[in-house]
Amino acid sequence: MPMTQAPAAADRASQKPHRRHDREILALALPAFGALVAEPLFVMADSAIVGHLGTSQLAGLGVSSALLTTAVSVFVFLAYATTAAVARRVGAGDLQAAVRQGVDGIWLALILGAAVILVVLPTAPALVEVFGASPTAAPYATTYLRISSLGIPAMLVVLAATGVLRGLQDTRTPLYVAIAGFVANGVLNAALVYGAGLGIAGSAWGTVIAQCGMAAVYLTVVVRGARRHGASLRPDAAGIRACATAGAPLLIRTLSLRAILMIATAVAARLGDADIAAHQIVQSLWSLLAFALDAIAIAGQAIIGRYLGAADTRGARDACRRMVQWGIASGVVLGLLVIVARPLFLPLFTSDAAVRNTALPALVMIAVSQPICGIVFVLDGVLMGAGDGPYLAGAMLVTLAVFTPAALLVPVLDGGLTALWGAMTLMMVVRMLTLWLRSRSGRWMVTGAAR
Repeated sequence: MPMTQAPAAADRASQKPHRRHDREILALALPAFGALVAEPLFVMADSAIVGHLGTSQLAGLGVSSALLTTAVSVFVFLAYATTAAVARRVGAGDLQAAVRQGVDGIWLALILGAAVILVVLPTAPALVEVFGASPTAAPYATTYLRISSLGIPAMLVVLAATGVLRGLQDTRTPLYVAIAGFVANGVLNAALVYGAGLGIAGSAWGTVIAQCGMAAVYLTVVVRGARRHGASLRPDAAGIRACATAGAPLLIRTLSLRAILMIATAVAARLGDADIAAHQIVQSLWSLLAFALDAIAIAGQAIIGRYLGAADTRGARDACRRMVQWGIASGVVLGLLVIVARPLFLPLFTSDAAVRNTALPALVMIAVSQPICGIVFVLDGVLMGAGDGPYLAGAMLVTLAVFTPAALLVPVLDGGLTALWGAMTLMMVVRMLTLWLRSRSGRWMVTGAAR
């Protein structure tokens, strides 16, 4: 009996950390998923509503939404860097400094948002032309881009405030705000596009109003938290500069990723209106799946940052390993769901048979790549939580260098949209290899309240 009991006891002991990590990951990841899918669901709702106005309108939305997503996503460091910095301070037990870090990030978000508006409004027609929009789609793309750019400051505030709450291990509040924002966006879009007869402009105004409402709620929550912990709300030039400096590597990383997505959209636009319309639908689903997988990465940012802030490297390594397992399993499940649901998915967005036929094989491509995506997003989140921005920046530049020639060859070789998404899959394989090598090295595990 003793010889059989000892291994059994050891097995139970080894399972306890897994169960603890599972509970912690689920507690953060499930609410984070709901909040993360708000952005792609906004785009998907707009696509479903605008798609029934016509193929030209949907093609215009495809170009403009890619530009807008880029304008917002290049500053995603406002959320990611803030999450890691706040979580480290939480691990070190300094809540006042944690909240103050977030306030500085929100001020930086407002400054950057105002600057983006000043750039986008006068240059909208030129930006649309650069993306290769057809003469029939360009006017719709310009209209949507100019109106929607007014909501960029609100979305950047949402990013920064979300980072504060995630770092404080609170992913439920972002979930509630995201649900309310999605419902408001859908109702406003339908009312303004069809009820008020504003067409694609109504879709843009509905999204802007919903975004501003979300930002107002987040600001209320952060202000209350700052007062509770005695953190100042005044803008601090040194703190704002520190936030910008800390986020610079992640900005490079994100710019490289957005360049990849913009190149893909530009290539699709040059393949024809049916291809860019199909690409808009496929990319909307890809973004939704990516954010679903990124929910585990968000949990990783908060958990890894807290462990390293508390100087617990063993806990950080164990959590990383468990989250990778979650990422692979989630990717398999999501890929199967795409295969099963694709005949039902496409009619929601278009009645054009050419667009459906173009999108169908591309959907198979993204389904097959989901387990790879699961590993990529989880490890990306782990290294962000560790504050390993410089490595992430370099790895993404390598990925961009591999993807660009592969994508540009697609129209040259008459590969079509499916070949373009094959290049996207290659991009994810390169990211997986670079992130896996770093995670194995252990060089990302730097402890302390600040990296």
